[in-house]
Amino acid sequence: MSNRESINVVWLKRDLRLQDNEAITNALKSGKRTLILYVFEHIVLKDVHYSERHFNFIKESLKDINAQLKTCNTKVFTVTSDIQSAFNLIQEFYKIDTMYSHVETGLLATYNRDKELTRYCRNNLITWLENKNNGVERGLVDREDWFENWETYMSQNLEVFQPKDKQLLNLSEVEELETVFTLTDLDTPDDTSFQKGGTAMGWRYANSFFKDRHQDYMFNISKPEASRSSCSRISPYIAWGNLSIRQVFQKGKALKSESKDKRHIAAFLSRLRWQAHFIQKFEMEHTMENASVNKGYHKLKKSISESYQKAWRDGQTGFPLVDASMRCLNETGYINFRMRAMLASFFTHILWQPWQSATTHLSQQFLDFEPGIHFPQLQMQAGETGINNLRIYNPVANSLKHDPDAIFIRKWVPELANLDTPFVHKPYLMTAMEQAFYSFKLGEDYPEPIVDIKTNRKYASEILWNMKKDPDVVRESFRILKRHTIGNRKRMLNSD
Repeated sequence: MSNRESINVVWLKRDLRLQDNEAITNALKSGKRTLILYVFEHIVLKDVHYSERHFNFIKESLKDINAQLKTCNTKVFTVTSDIQSAFNLIQEFYKIDTMYSHVETGLLATYNRDKELTRYCRNNLITWLENKNNGVERGLVDREDWFENWETYMSQNLEVFQPKDKQLLNLSEVEELETVFTLTDLDTPDDTSFQKGGTAMGWRYANSFFKDRHQDYMFNISKPEASRSSCSRISPYIAWGNLSIRQVFQKGKALKSESKDKRHIAAFLSRLRWQAHFIQKFEMEHTMENASVNKGYHKLKKSISESYQKAWRDGQTGFPLVDASMRCLNETGYINFRMRAMLASFFTHILWQPWQSATTHLSQQFLDFEPGIHFPQLQMQAGETGINNLRIYNPVANSLKHDPDAIFIRKWVPELANLDTPFVHKPYLMTAMEQAFYSFKLGEDYPEPIVDIKTNRKYASEILWNMKKDPDVVRESFRILKRHTIGNRKRMLNSD
């Protein structure tokens, strides 16, 4: 078809929004008509790190975008395909001149896909223009000036979605394309415990946090139950790009300047910076997906116990806060940061299992799964970076401190709900007489502890503290610090 119209394509990935989307802005600035594309790629649909809850969140996000696009008489062209096949079919109707997207700090599978797509675009005379995503930069050798550059990026004006009339391919043209593709049904279940996707829903959470929920942010951040309302809960909307970090950061800074709760807002903003820091780290150390960033820990060998891992995944370890946290995560897709750290620590230290064996279950359950956060955090909690303090969480001490009345545990481990509070925290201390009194039988109604926590904590601690002195670990620690340390880290916490 020699008379094919030359168009632009915006390829949405983890930037599922119209506002402050530089890829869309740049495509519209070019003057060419533009198609907005989302592909449910086979490599992602089949990837073990993803699950149905992620794809439903994406579908809800796309439906939200389509609702906004109604006034433009168009919608996102949504298909199930691999990206090159999608481009080949589109090119039967149009000549793709330029493709716009954000740089994706994703899994090795998507990174390799991007390398193949670069060759495809070159061979098909398609220009591919990528924008940095949330201030994360590709190709850095070290972190010199990274913080300043990130701050500059965050202070730039937000991109405004203002397409001119007929600048986007219209509904009938998108529907004509649909006739030759495998389409994706965007319907999702209504009756789930998961947060719903989409920019509109993301702003509902963000606005309610900035309005009043932030007032107890620092007080409740570590509490498994209270944090569910005191934390922002916008992590899935950032992970999937319903909101940009820049939008949230600027709104938070504006509020901080006029708020009575400056320290709560400041603490929240600092976590936006650290979020970007960890994603940048993963961007620069892609091997972290499968192996410890500190190569000195590659010699650390752990025996795999399928029974331990299953008990951990199912919330049946005999440690109430661990089990409550896992069951809550499995059911709702969310737990706070401390409980995430405790789950990872319990798995890698108390059960002495390799962190790699925890990656897929956790990634499938976290509604806000973000590769750039997931792998660095897992390794940090496992104590295999060599540069971070070793933290071996005691789940009993944490439950007594952060859930003293056992409200969270009773909610998610209902078989313990009728016990007196001390026994909810430590059911394994009940005597036979006490079990009879409560009509409760340890080992039947609720598991006995699957390990001796005191012995295992000591074992893990001795091995990991000794490894920090290993010459290979020390050598790698210097390399990591040189490559990733940001001048004065306190500035990240106190700069504003």
